[in-house]
Amino acid sequence: MSPELTAALSLCRNLPSPPAIAVRLIELAQDPETDIASAADTIALDMGLSARMMRIANSPLYASRRRIENLGQALTMLGLNATLQLALGFSLSRALREDQRHAQLLDAVWRRSILSALAARYLGLSCGVRRAEELMLAGLLQEIGILALLQVQPDSYPGLLASASSNDELLARERSILECSHADVGAHLCEQWGLPRYLVEAITHSEPPAEPANLFERCVALSGHVADIWLADDVDTARNHALRLAHEALDMDSTTFEQVLQQVSQMLPEISALFDIPVPSPARVTYLLDHASELMALRSLRELQDAAASQQRADHYEQQARRLAEQAHLDALTGVLNRRQLEVVLEREFSRASRADHPLSVAFIDLDDFKKINDQHGHLVGDQVLQAFASRLQSQLRGSDTVARFGGEEFVVLFPGTSEQTAVEVIRRVLSIITQTPMVTVADAPLHITFSAGVATHGVYERFTDMRDLLKAADDVLYRSKNLGRNRVIARAPDPQPTAC
Repeated sequence: MSPELTAALSLCRNLPSPPAIAVRLIELAQDPETDIASAADTIALDMGLSARMMRIANSPLYASRRRIENLGQALTMLGLNATLQLALGFSLSRALREDQRHAQLLDAVWRRSILSALAARYLGLSCGVRRAEELMLAGLLQEIGILALLQVQPDSYPGLLASASSNDELLARERSILECSHADVGAHLCEQWGLPRYLVEAITHSEPPAEPANLFERCVALSGHVADIWLADDVDTARNHALRLAHEALDMDSTTFEQVLQQVSQMLPEISALFDIPVPSPARVTYLLDHASELMALRSLRELQDAAASQQRADHYEQQARRLAEQAHLDALTGVLNRRQLEVVLEREFSRASRADHPLSVAFIDLDDFKKINDQHGHLVGDQVLQAFASRLQSQLRGSDTVARFGGEEFVVLFPGTSEQTAVEVIRRVLSIITQTPMVTVADAPLHITFSAGVATHGVYERFTDMRDLLKAADDVLYRSKNLGRNRVIARAPDPQPTAC
């Protein structure tokens, strides 16, 4: 910046300065003790600013389920930081547009500023920068130096600004003639006003050759190029240029970039109304956004199809995993639970019965003289007998009962919520059916079997320490049954009729 321009900015009586409301907002923003009530008192002094804050609180930018009816509700919903940032932006923008000598040029500047504000917001949000209001304010005020130059150099700068066909050409002419850019002037001006440091830094780094120091500043610097998509005569060139810069600066792909453009386009009517500056959307921009919407819809459809196919594969793998898990829990020969899973189920049922004070009965079953079947007919026939027995046993029980193969020709049945007497009656009925039903046919002759069983119950006649003691009690009763002559069911509790079936 030349010494002459620095002096003009420092001494010129026409130097734009923030109005009283903006000054007070700056003070509030820098005061750690500021609260919503203080901000509301200041904003309420300016009816136009109050109305704008209520309008933005009710706008799609801050969609709320209920209508905001007064300034207090608006500021509470927006929050203190957003309130101060947005109110400062509105107040400064209005103050710096009061000079009507260059109305047409001012309108052009503010169109780009409004677009930049929206672009900075949505670029930041797409990259995870959660400072939406600060991004909007930085995007809005990054060209504030142009407004200052229009006032401190009213004879030369308006012609320079009007003759530049692009922002790059404007920057080149400013550096050639003024030895600085409007970004340098804007940062100097904001620093004089005591505006927040992030604003000074964002404006300083908004134009090349300055290098933005962080993600926030890169979003602000890129926002002007996004704004040019709406303002340039060659929309396609402006869009491709902005996309290339977005990829370089933010590592943003074309899909995310198109979503940013869609968001800017959707919010543009609302934000234009708030600043009282109409920003039309050229037909070519509308076409590009519509085309992008179609591509995104097709991409979404393809993703849905891919997701459906992936879900089918996942369901298939889940079913496979479930089948494998079930197989790991089942006895390979008989299809009932194996011993390991029996212990898991018995532990769970024992705990449940103890907590609820409900009975849990266990029947331990051993097929009588099974060794003779293997010796006389072979192990294949023995396996067929075990399969047939397990199937018939399970068919005679409730769905809540559990059958497991304990090992060899031994089986265990769990009866949750069942008394010992009822469990004995069920097993005796099963024994009666088994003795009358041939398990297999060998050499055209039916092969019948019998079994012996012992039943023990936790929670009625006696209570056991754990599930192993309960299982051992049923096993002890089983061997008493076998010693009494087999082909019978005996209960651990006193049974007046331990008779054979």
